Amino acid sequence: MEEQVIQAALPPKLRINPLEMKDVTGALADGVRDFRRFPLLGLFFGGIYALGGLFIVVMLSLYHQPWMIIPVAIGFPLIGPFVAVGLYEVSRRHERGEPISWRGVLTEVFRQRERQLSWMAFAVLFIFWIWIYQVRLLLALFLGFKIPASLAAFATVVTTTPEGMLFLLVGTIVGAVIATVLFSLTVISMPLLLDHDIDFVTAMLTSIRTVVENPVPMLTFGLIVAVTAFIALLPFFAGLFIALPVLGHATWHLYRRAIASA
Repeated sequence: MEEQVIQAALPPKLRINPLEMKDVTGALADGVRDFRRFPLLGLFFGGIYALGGLFIVVMLSLYHQPWMIIPVAIGFPLIGPFVAVGLYEVSRRHERGEPISWRGVLTEVFRQRERQLSWMAFAVLFIFWIWIYQVRLLLALFLGFKIPASLAAFATVVTTTPEGMLFLLVGTIVGAVIATVLFSLTVISMPLLLDHDIDFVTAMLTSIRTVVENPVPMLTFGLIVAVTAFIALLPFFAGLFIALPVLGHATWHLYRRAIASA
């Protein structure tokens, strides 16, 4: 029954192509090329993402919740697909031979608030909220009232005590599940909604089906995105200035390889 629902969700005018590992490497190479072609736009959107993460960390410090900095920093890349919409638009225009200007790209990005992508934003932020909530729940379960008052002390506790290491283990497993779910929901649906006039539920189901039908290349791409984003968090989110635009452009090109017009 579930397979029939997912199968029926794909619009008749679209089809899912089989993917290979060469499609993943090709999409990444295209992502690098697009960033090199339009570096200022890439740095702009990457900067918004990086500065947003830095702002959250500063606010957590000001409100004396340093123990949340590491979980938030790790979970922050979960909202990357929504921030990358502008990068999808740059790649889409370049692919179609359309003029690329700051005004044109930003106008299209702001126009998405009136379309189905705005509902996807709620879905992404909701899952990010679930990530934060489960971190707080696990902190309470494993550390109780022993949560340190500083980031350095928190890092020491979670890496040197049995309770802390168990918190890391369970948190990593739960986080991996949440990240995989969000990746499956958004990796295809975000660029698909930008490219086609369909509803966001259909887009999400199509994205899930694409991952289910191409598990090895799609999950490999997801792992590359996760590892790259994690490394880019240091120092002080600076690596996201480059990592986000490259991965954003690459996601568009992977979408174009995965979804074709029937």
